[in-house]
Amino acid sequence: MIKRIKKSIPIIFLSLLIGCTTTPKNKTTYFGGKIINPKSNYLILYHQEKAIDTFFLDKKNTFLKKITLKTEGLYYFKHGIEYQFLYLVPQDSLLFRLNTWDFDGSLVFSGKGAARNNILIDCFLDSEKDSKQFYKHFQLSPLKIKQKIDSIKLIKLTKYHSFIDRNPNESNSFKDILTIALTYPLYSKLEQYILSHKRCKKKHALDLSKISSFYEHRKHININRDSLMYFFAYSNYVTNYLYNLSYKKTHNFSSEFIKNLLYIIDKNIVSEKTKNELLKQTIISHFYNQSSCKNYEKVFFTFFKLNTNIKHKKKVQQLLNDTKLVKSGEKMSNFLFTDFNNNKHSINNTIKGKASSLLFWNPKNMSTGYLASRIKFLSSKYPKIQFIQIKIDGTLHDKINKLDIKTQFFIDSLSNANTFLSSKFSRTILVDKKGIITNGFASLYSRKIHQQLEKLQKE
Repeated sequence: MIKRIKKSIPIIFLSLLIGCTTTPKNKTTYFGGKIINPKSNYLILYHQEKAIDTFFLDKKNTFLKKITLKTEGLYYFKHGIEYQFLYLVPQDSLLFRLNTWDFDGSLVFSGKGAARNNILIDCFLDSEKDSKQFYKHFQLSPLKIKQKIDSIKLIKLTKYHSFIDRNPNESNSFKDILTIALTYPLYSKLEQYILSHKRCKKKHALDLSKISSFYEHRKHININRDSLMYFFAYSNYVTNYLYNLSYKKTHNFSSEFIKNLLYIIDKNIVSEKTKNELLKQTIISHFYNQSSCKNYEKVFFTFFKLNTNIKHKKKVQQLLNDTKLVKSGEKMSNFLFTDFNNNKHSINNTIKGKASSLLFWNPKNMSTGYLASRIKFLSSKYPKIQFIQIKIDGTLHDKINKLDIKTQFFIDSLSNANTFLSSKFSRTILVDKKGIITNGFASLYSRKIHQQLEKLQKE
């Protein structure tokens, strides 16, 4: 387990907390906390995707508020673009403290309901840590990887029983969530193990026939628990499982694989709402991973055929339209953008004679922390390319402190760049020294970006 230091809660918060928990007749639920280095002056509490309440920070970046809570279960709060899950029960008096510089790692709960939420965040952090270290085990044989998973599972279940022994009054509903948080990431590893071997195109196919228990976990998992589709441990497992089903039909990771994956989601997910959301997430994430607009028409057609949500279709159609307006092999169309001294610049003058990576970013689908670290890494690896960051719908207050201010800009509503940014999705456009587009929809997330930048740097 990752060691976590509990920080003190302001005295005024403790007094309020005591006041709302000492009277048995009081059925009010309280939710409060303190945010260090806040990204905005508020946070929002959600149940699934529905906003329950908004909480505004005071001058000390703290908040405390009564909330109406009719049922216990999984909730999540969102601050800036970051979010984390909570398990709330009516009459809880839950407080937290976090620092946005390490959002998940610094998150600590106190008050009534703290024990269950601290173990959930520990499960999340342990899972994140395990994911970074576990790939080395993917070189093991199927038998050894299964033994490895089973041994870790025993440790997780020991942790589960230890918690329940200390907290015997927890509901069966929370016990179920805790079991999922502890064990489903391990089941995901088994699914990922199979996919890893397929991606690497191993010479010898995996022989799982002699290990009858390899897929044992699948017998006990219902992939259609709609209320859990937003919970990281559960949704990650469902995604990996569906990927494996798709690979059985295509045996590669081409656009045909993605098309089949969409059909498999349609066939296996019962809830129309969840099905539509998974279809949307799949088409968008794979489009970014593709880091190219080529050979994707059939995939988009399949999405439009299967998804019944009009808003989803409009958003994806906007994305598709955007890709058609900036094409590889054509000269970059001119547009104006603004620096943080409020001066206007022409893109053609800025990229003239310079191989360039133009990142148009939106904080709704790209965190500034990831953007800063990624740009720094790529800039050092490809020094002959100028990396320019342009915020979509930006203002003079949107600069990223960890990046060079000279390479940061924004576009307003009057810029011609909005014609190819109608979807508001982040996108990267690669342009050579002559101003010719070499990739109209590259992605910093994609593994393919390296070979694309390498080629651009040599041109």
